[in-house]
Amino acid sequence: MADARFHDGDARPLALWATDAQDLQVVSALCQDAILPASEMRFLRRDRRLALLLNRFRWEHGTRTPERVQCLLTAGDVTAVRGQGVVPGDADTVLSLLAFDWVPTGETEGTLRLTFAGDGVVEAECDCLDVALKDVTQPYRAPSGKAPEHGA
Repeated sequence: MADARFHDGDARPLALWATDAQDLQVVSALCQDAILPASEMRFLRRDRRLALLLNRFRWEHGTRTPERVQCLLTAGDVTAVRGQGVVPGDADTVLSLLAFDWVPTGETEGTLRLTFAGDGVVEAECDCLDVALKDVTQPYRAPSGKAPEHGA
């Protein structure tokens, strides 16, 4: 039996779970340049969950027609959330997610830091690293028709 190739899963929606920093790097790379209205970011205090409904660029799709897909990014075991330069709940503010990373603060505890374009940051204090990414719609053509570019 041959090993699976990247394009074998091309049409399938992503469903990933990160429980360590190495896993999180993969999820972060796939979410680079995702956009969302600030109203689509919620801290569900009772459920101890941070949830974001993202329109992520399908980097795994390669150089064919640029596509985006809506996906749900969740962080579990969240005890507190704070932000700088980000106003959660504001439907008129569109955020562009650049990356996120894990900063350990204890044996299992740490801070999930989400960095947005324009110096916006959201930090979620967590009892452990528990991040899930799940595509929830079919891919659609990127409205700009272009892939995001990053200047040198």
